[in-house]
Amino acid sequence: MDYIIRDGLAEDMPQVLLLIEELAIFEKEPNAVDVTVEDLLKEGFGDKPLFHCFVAEANDEIVGLALVYFRFSTWKGRTVHLEDLIVRESKRGTGIGMALYKRVMQYAKEQEVKRVEWNVLDWNKPAVDFYLNSGAKILEGWQVVQMDEKGLNAFVSKK
Repeated sequence: MDYIIRDGLAEDMPQVLLLIEELAIFEKEPNAVDVTVEDLLKEGFGDKPLFHCFVAEANDEIVGLALVYFRFSTWKGRTVHLEDLIVRESKRGTGIGMALYKRVMQYAKEQEVKRVEWNVLDWNKPAVDFYLNSGAKILEGWQVVQMDEKGLNAFVSKK
């Protein structure tokens, strides 16, 4: 299969959103996506972009993406966070995922960060195996903590 890995462009965002929605279905959260194409354009392509996106393109179609952004570690300094690595289900097993993953790691080296971090669902064995086989470590004893919008509103409104 012929494909290219390149930086995502503003005009790619409608197809990027379709991949995000496909991931939500795969992760058993089909109604969880609130982000819009307009959000992606505003936050990724404005004066101070909050993320960078790499896409895999085959036959003028976006078939994969990796979305990253910078974080700051009090121990390591600036790091890259891989928010999502998505390959269209029909294109999995073609090398696109590995090509996107390599591009993210190359980007991290170009940015001279000391760490790349991301989350993976424990039940997603193919992804867990993919990351472990690449040399990544899954940290034991750490748990992801989040406060959703409802919890945030409730907490902030407490007196």
